[in-house]
Amino acid sequence: SLRILRRFRPDAMLFTGGYVAVPMAVAARIPQPGLRRPQSLSFVPDVEPGLALKVVARISDLVAGSTDETQKFFPTNRIVKVTGYPLRPDLVRWDKGAAQKVLGLEPGLPTLLVFGGSKGARTINQALMAILPELLTRMQVIHLSGRLDWEAVQANARLLSAELSGRYHAYAYLHDEMGAALVAADLAVSRAGASCLGEFPNFGLPAILVPYPHAWRYQRMNAEYLVQRRAAVLLPDDELPTKLLPLVLGLMNDT
Repeated sequence: SLRILRRFRPDAMLFTGGYVAVPMAVAARIPQPGLRRPQSLSFVPDVEPGLALKVVARISDLVAGSTDETQKFFPTNRIVKVTGYPLRPDLVRWDKGAAQKVLGLEPGLPTLLVFGGSKGARTINQALMAILPELLTRMQVIHLSGRLDWEAVQANARLLSAELSGRYHAYAYLHDEMGAALVAADLAVSRAGASCLGEFPNFGLPAILVPYPHAWRYQRMNAEYLVQRRAAVLLPDDELPTKLLPLVLGLMNDT
């Protein structure tokens, strides 16, 4: 870390977590001949900071967070500036009409967006594929499966009737058109990573959040933050097979 600092000579440092942040933050506090100490900002993207951020924030010049709830995880003398979660500018450039056109969606038909992050979420994918025919009689579905399950998703799509397959819009991944999917959707089903704290509120998009069960409690706390504000409902991962269908239909029918 000291060698990296001497080579890059940064004016400022931004920490968002991860164990490698700790030695770098400590190294930045060690006086170096001929090197000005860089200013540092720790940003907490989730509601609860991870262990590395809890350590790094103690020696950072400033601490910022996505939500007001983050303050309770720090001493009262360590003020957390609430900035919200940052969004890519290209996410918010879409209007609904343009989004529907680029994604081939039918205007006026309810739209469900299902995704699990860049790699996908197998349990969400499997639960969705099991109920697709029933959903597609009532709505259209944008499904971002991730690359790991893409072959299985394609095989399942080939089993749909011609009428229903026209309402099913499956992709392994979206990048430039992700904003289009968010603005076109009426309801989302997703994991509860930190981005849900920024993206769903920005688009006014209600969500069924399914926290990843093996990621400590960070995703559950993100989900609960939105649930408490009546912006989402929480669905445990192990209840996906039995409760996803009635929950989606109930919410879509509740204008």
